[in-house]
Amino acid sequence: MRRIVIVMIGVLWANAMAAKSFELKSPSGEVSVTVDIGEQIRYSVYGGGKPLLTDCSLALCLREGTLGDKPHLTGHKASPVDRTFRPVVAFKFEEIRDRCNMLRLDFRGGWAVEFRAYDDGMAYRFVTALGHDIEVLSEKVAIRFPDDYTAVVQQPGGFKTAYEEPYSLIETNGWKPGDPMSVLPVLIDTRQGYKLLLSESALSDYPCMFLEGDGANGMKGTFPKVPLAYEESGDRSMRILQEADYIAHTKGTRAFPWRYFVIAKDDGQLIENTMTARLAEQQAITDASWIEPGQVSWEFWNAASPYGPDVDFVAGFNTATYKYYIDFAAEYGIPYIIMDEGWARSTRDPYTPNPAVDVHELIRYGKEKGVGIILWMTWLVVENHFEMFEELSKWGVKGVKIDFMDRSDQWMVNYYERVAAEAARHKMVVAFHGSFKPAGLEYKYPNVLAYEGVRGMENMGGCTPANSVWFPFIRNAVGPMDYTPGAMLSMQPESYCGNRPNAASIGTRAYQMALFVLFETGLQMLADNPTLYYRNDECTRFISRIPVTWDETRALKAVAGKFAVVAKRKGDKWYVGAINGSNEGIELEIPLDFLTPGKNYTMTGFEDGINAFRQAMDYRKTQRRVDSTGKATLKIARNGGWAAVIE
Repeated sequence: MRRIVIVMIGVLWANAMAAKSFELKSPSGEVSVTVDIGEQIRYSVYGGGKPLLTDCSLALCLREGTLGDKPHLTGHKASPVDRTFRPVVAFKFEEIRDRCNMLRLDFRGGWAVEFRAYDDGMAYRFVTALGHDIEVLSEKVAIRFPDDYTAVVQQPGGFKTAYEEPYSLIETNGWKPGDPMSVLPVLIDTRQGYKLLLSESALSDYPCMFLEGDGANGMKGTFPKVPLAYEESGDRSMRILQEADYIAHTKGTRAFPWRYFVIAKDDGQLIENTMTARLAEQQAITDASWIEPGQVSWEFWNAASPYGPDVDFVAGFNTATYKYYIDFAAEYGIPYIIMDEGWARSTRDPYTPNPAVDVHELIRYGKEKGVGIILWMTWLVVENHFEMFEELSKWGVKGVKIDFMDRSDQWMVNYYERVAAEAARHKMVVAFHGSFKPAGLEYKYPNVLAYEGVRGMENMGGCTPANSVWFPFIRNAVGPMDYTPGAMLSMQPESYCGNRPNAASIGTRAYQMALFVLFETGLQMLADNPTLYYRNDECTRFISRIPVTWDETRALKAVAGKFAVVAKRKGDKWYVGAINGSNEGIELEIPLDFLTPGKNYTMTGFEDGINAFRQAMDYRKTQRRVDSTGKATLKIARNGGWAAVIE
């Protein structure tokens, strides 16, 4: 069958060659891309025959000329792609199938454009073979819509951003030049039965793309320029004093980042998509057997403040407190603790601990208890002491959490990769905080387990279920996300009053528990105080046993921006998490047909209590026998949740 399809497509392309017009269809025919080559390279995208994007254009503007300006086609090649691979860190699936049809268009001057059509999306990239270094002045990414769409965006005040802005909904025909731009990813509701998720993958030696309105019912890419001169701005940032007139200085023979759209007829497809992984660069780590994803006990959100009759020491950033966190992690089978800002005497010195913190004793004690140590530091101190990875490895440190990058230019993108490579050389895992979104590095270097780049619980009262309910469909849909869930002090928004050390979250207790199932990351933090976890033992035992890698992911019911119900399998156990981002309670019925037929299971669930709409910590634990023929009724309070394990 494959041979017949290829031959037919080849005939279509051959006939189209003279007209310089090509049609590329996905394997099932659900998605199609037309490419027209004239004065420019233009493309349109269709879903089920409906136009989703029309008359889009692309070009790569180099110092020596523009690739895509009056292009001269010299050849083309059509080929199917069909491979299956197993990612080292299985954020969604233990096995991913990469199946699409590809069209490569070669042009005079040693460059090409590759298009891919998937049943759930499309992608394109530039490929060059110029034989010398090049300066990229800009990249033309012009996206046009046939009708007025709604875009869900994060709009920072400039290129210096940690991607923590709340989501805004804007009409595409009203997004004008000069309006705030958006970071990626961007979700687009066509209001014609399809949603589009726009992001990028295989990002290397190149800046992150941002989007801005073009004033004509479209969007265009914009990029931070290469910084040339800096000065230090405090202990964790650099002020850019001078920029180049180009966005990248790079090799002339290379593949550029993929620009991709996930195309979803059902909102659950956004949650299940693996587009970033399918388009990522080849793994650069030969032996990845040492990489161990897992949960983390974290002291910073709760200000290192355990208390109670079992705490006979002054709590804070000191050895006794960290041993308490290690003991807690060991008790619940949590493989790591993070020692965040406060462990070192100075944020400018990665070698000298706070005099109250005996790091070497803590590493020894953690090893004895089966708990590894991850150390926090600023990106600037890492850059100024890049040799530190070798030293920290000798200490026995398991990984680093690197913070406050807040930039997305070519230099900073390359910094991420240098850190990942050097950490891998010393068998250390990495979590990027104060970061941009994932864009494939986590597959090239699977020791990169987490990125922040999200408006997570560190934003306290600024972190609401109304905003967070978008994450499974947008931010988390493109890669791992360090949201830092696990609050045991839960409040409805009108009564919120949380501050460190008594940090609290908006949303119900069951909502917090569900996040451990829904939100993907290779390092899943338990953000709250061990004291509160001990006092809420049945909740803690449930969340601490939720895996961070998965064999299978299924979105059972989902409406972007409203609610999500997701089931995930690890071995023969299923975990289900559901969250409600609205200020009204909902009731959902979900079939259990994802369970193995003929097998009986026990479902242990945590649901919102009858008063959770007002007292957010009200929850109820339930247990019942189920099988694949049954259904579960989820009664979820406003800003609420539901979580269960089925085994």
